[in-house]
Amino acid sequence: MLSSTWNFIKRHKRKFIFAGVFAGGVYLLGKYAQRKLQEMQEREAAEYIAQARRQFHFESNQRTCNMTVLSMLPTLREAIIHHLNTESLTALLKSKPANKVEIWEDLKIISFTRSIVAVYSTCMLVVLLRVQLNIIGGYLYLDNSVTKNGTTPLAPPEVQQQYLSSIQHLLGDGLIELITVVKKAVQEALGPVSLKQSLSLQELEQHLTQIRRLVENDCGSLKHRTLSWYMMPDEENTLADQASGLTENDITTIKLLNETRDMLDSPDFNTVLNICLNRGFSRFLDNMAEFFRPPQQDSTPCSTPDSLSHVSLPLAKIIPIANGQIHSICSEIPSHFVQDLLMIDQVKEFAANVYETFSSPLDLQK
Repeated sequence: MLSSTWNFIKRHKRKFIFAGVFAGGVYLLGKYAQRKLQEMQEREAAEYIAQARRQFHFESNQRTCNMTVLSMLPTLREAIIHHLNTESLTALLKSKPANKVEIWEDLKIISFTRSIVAVYSTCMLVVLLRVQLNIIGGYLYLDNSVTKNGTTPLAPPEVQQQYLSSIQHLLGDGLIELITVVKKAVQEALGPVSLKQSLSLQELEQHLTQIRRLVENDCGSLKHRTLSWYMMPDEENTLADQASGLTENDITTIKLLNETRDMLDSPDFNTVLNICLNRGFSRFLDNMAEFFRPPQQDSTPCSTPDSLSHVSLPLAKIIPIANGQIHSICSEIPSHFVQDLLMIDQVKEFAANVYETFSSPLDLQK
């Protein structure tokens, strides 16, 4: 029996060898597939965890953006009031001076200028901080993930401080230049309008539209400059200030500033800024509309928006209303004005795109 079994095996030796090799190959292939499947599952799990961590960091960064905007609004408000002081003029009017009309004319220009500057600068502050904090947020994410192996951080604390201090341009030289341009536009649009002339809300909106056109398109000697200039100084000025003795941190800071300028010059940024300005001036008019409501009578139903078009106020009465709007616009207590800007979908989407760009390891060497 053993011999017959052996003979059978010899006759079918090749088949047994092939079967053995096939079985071994299937086993090894199964082990390989199992290992690859496990590696794929581990990679997917790691990517999911990394994405969740990245999303959490992004959302935390947006909350920081919102809080930073609110914390800086009082500083912005005080800077505007300092340069456009209407309180001294109203105090003069109370003393019944001989040049009362002249003071009222000055008050007209300064009151509208400071409220319009408040709208512009608050919108700029919102979008500029969105760019800056998401750029630095992206670098910090990489520092905490990609470069944990002890290599030099992409954004050390000194660089962060230098970079974020550039916001002072908007609160300083940029603001002064913005005030100059807006004041000139207000003078051209509202200068000829008599203090006694009555204006409807619609007519006021037309004047604001004219002022915006003058500021954003026809800046006279500054016509070659875009609105982004008020938010960041010229690159040449920054490099000139740093011309001697550049440290590694200085070079990194300049790189961040140049990347920010690229963002500020992009079509997407200008689109988002324009959306914010449209929303800001719309909210400004909504606030003004509260004072254009007709007197309520017992037999008169609540005013409708259409009824406001029939209400007009003398410009002299509109001036103090416009003058007080800065306290609503630049309020550190979340107001409808600031909340409207922070909640704009396009602002959130733009912030996400900036963060995505600068938190990607692929951009590490750029």
